[in-house]
Amino acid sequence: MNTFGFLRTEALSLLIRLRQLSPFSLVMPMSPAATISAEAMEAIDRHLEKAKSELRKSVTQFIRWLDNASRQNTAPSEAQERFTLLKIRFNQILDQLDIFADVLSQRSEHFTGVWVAGLDALAEDALCLPAKLYEAPPVICFLDRGHGAAIRKARTRLPGGDSNPVAVIQVPRERMVGSGIGASLIHEAGHQGAALLSLVESVRPELKKARQRDPAHDKAWDMYDRWISEILADVWSLGHLGIGATVGLMGVVSLPRYFVFRMLGDDPHPFPWIRVMLSLSFGRLLFPDPQWTGLEKTWCSMYPTKGLSSESGNLIRELNETMPAFVRLVAEHKSKRTDARRLADILPYRKRQPARLAALFKQWQIRPDDWLSQAPSLVFAVVGQARFSGLLSPEAENQLLVRCLTHWAKRQRAPLRKSDPGHVRT
Repeated sequence: MNTFGFLRTEALSLLIRLRQLSPFSLVMPMSPAATISAEAMEAIDRHLEKAKSELRKSVTQFIRWLDNASRQNTAPSEAQERFTLLKIRFNQILDQLDIFADVLSQRSEHFTGVWVAGLDALAEDALCLPAKLYEAPPVICFLDRGHGAAIRKARTRLPGGDSNPVAVIQVPRERMVGSGIGASLIHEAGHQGAALLSLVESVRPELKKARQRDPAHDKAWDMYDRWISEILADVWSLGHLGIGATVGLMGVVSLPRYFVFRMLGDDPHPFPWIRVMLSLSFGRLLFPDPQWTGLEKTWCSMYPTKGLSSESGNLIRELNETMPAFVRLVAEHKSKRTDARRLADILPYRKRQPARLAALFKQWQIRPDDWLSQAPSLVFAVVGQARFSGLLSPEAENQLLVRCLTHWAKRQRAPLRKSDPGHVRT
């Protein structure tokens, strides 16, 4: 067999393997309650089928070209180079398939699959703003090791350069099941929401102006600029969950002292100590209540600043001095994408003040089925407030959230209807 015959056989084998890549809707083993939404499944299957169809066409064209090339004294190296590009594209499609397969195969795990489907509902709710400012993409969640969460945003690039059809949120397995998982998940949903509204791009010019007005604190403003993407995601979580977002954040970043004060020049995240202080500052602004002072005392008692180097101490002092102005700048930010609304006002914080969350907790405890008919992010906000106030034990919190997650999963993603008072955004 000559080179052209060998490559023709390899190309035909590639077509056979391509045909074996079945749609996820036909092959994934999971209970109906654990499945992803129909919109997400359709988007993933449609994306992969399009990629397979384009590659199948390219391989077929290559085989035709190869038949002619063998009669035209074409250099075998040119044929090999063309085939190599096809193989690279095939492997890119497999990489994309594996990204979604890792998410979907977890849905077959007993209990876990259903709970993760419930988290899908929470993520979708976190992207459903009181004002219709964008078309939210389908969202799917999965669990992974580690204490941090992450997102592969919709409409960003997959391996090979294709646009991702769904948002994929990785949440830490170690936080299942407690209200802290809500803080991590809604933070990641906040990255998607901020991208849909181009918030990073519209806030940064305001940060630049603030830096020009306050040259004595230019280093602090530079750091806020570097951290703004993560801060916006934290604000998104805070605006939905209230103090539960800050407590959840503290659970993630409560690390050995060295890491809590470690200041890396290229890290897009605020170093943990100041990140919690920022969350506390936004919390005071959005949810005025003495509880924030108590939580700040707890944080500072666990991680006192005494003993830091003079450089670190000076930076923290500069950040604290500029923090009130920075927090107001972000909360009051407006842009065309927010329809001239303040950033704070596109979030549901007004109806999630501490006193109201406490009242809802008492009301729903009397009528337990009321928990199941509420917006998922509101449920997590109420649970987080009750847990912080000492009204809910960790065991009761776990049992309640497992019940709610299971119910949201079994509800099978029925579209939220305006006529259904249980799903009104609050």
